[in-house]
Amino acid sequence: MRVISYNLRKHAARGELEQLVDTHTPNLLCLQEVDTDDLPHELGALTLADATKLNRLGLAIYYNHDRFEALSTKAFALKRSLHDIIAKPALERLLGTHLIDREHERELVIGCFHAAPLTALNSLRRTQIRAAHEALDSFGSTLPTLMVGDFNYPVFKDHLSTSVQETGHEVSLSDARTYTRYKFFRGHFDFATSIGLTITKVTTLPQGQSDHLPILVTAKYAKALEPAETSL
Repeated sequence: MRVISYNLRKHAARGELEQLVDTHTPNLLCLQEVDTDDLPHELGALTLADATKLNRLGLAIYYNHDRFEALSTKAFALKRSLHDIIAKPALERLLGTHLIDREHERELVIGCFHAAPLTALNSLRRTQIRAAHEALDSFGSTLPTLMVGDFNYPVFKDHLSTSVQETGHEVSLSDARTYTRYKFFRGHFDFATSIGLTITKVTTLPQGQSDHLPILVTAKYAKALEPAETSL
C-alpha cells in the first residue's frame, strides 16, 4: 500500500493536493495543518474518511474507496504542551481510522499524527507518541497499524526508536530530510511508526508551498504467524 503524509503549513499547500494524488496515486492520504472547512470530499480516487473538528489547524485522512471500506474514525486529544495551553493551536493531535482492506481481506488502522511543536521537550513528544499508539489500539489491539505525520522530532531519534520499540512498534525514516525552514532544525520531521506491517520504503517527495516535504510510505502486511508458531 502507498500512504502519503503531508503537513500543509497552515493550509498553504492546499492547492497541491490534486496534483500530488494524481502523480503518486496513494491509497491513503494523511494531512496535517489543514483548514478542515476547506477540504473536498473527494480527491481523485480518494474519499475523505474524516477530519478533526476542534483544531484551529486540523488533521484529515483520505482513503481509496475502491480498495478500502472505512469502518470508524475517531479523533484523540493528547497531553498538551505549554504552547498548546497558551496558543490553543490544536486540541486533537491524532486522527485514527479503522479500515477493511478489500484487496487483502485484512483489517488496518491508520493514524494521522501531529506532535507538539519544537518549543516542547522531546520527552513530551515521546509521551504523546506512546499515548497515540495506545489510542489507536482501541480500534483493535492486534490489528496492523500505521501512524504517519509530523513528529517534530529533529534530534536524538535513537532514543525515540528505543522508546517506540518497547511497545512493539518500529520507526521508519524517509530517504531525505523533510523539513527545511530553520537551519538548525532541518531534518527528518515527518516519518512513520508501524506494527504488524513491513515498511519497504519511505520516500521524500519534492517540496511545494509548505516548509515540510511530503513523504510517501510504501508498506505491506507482515507475514501472519502459522497456527503451529502461535502456540509456541
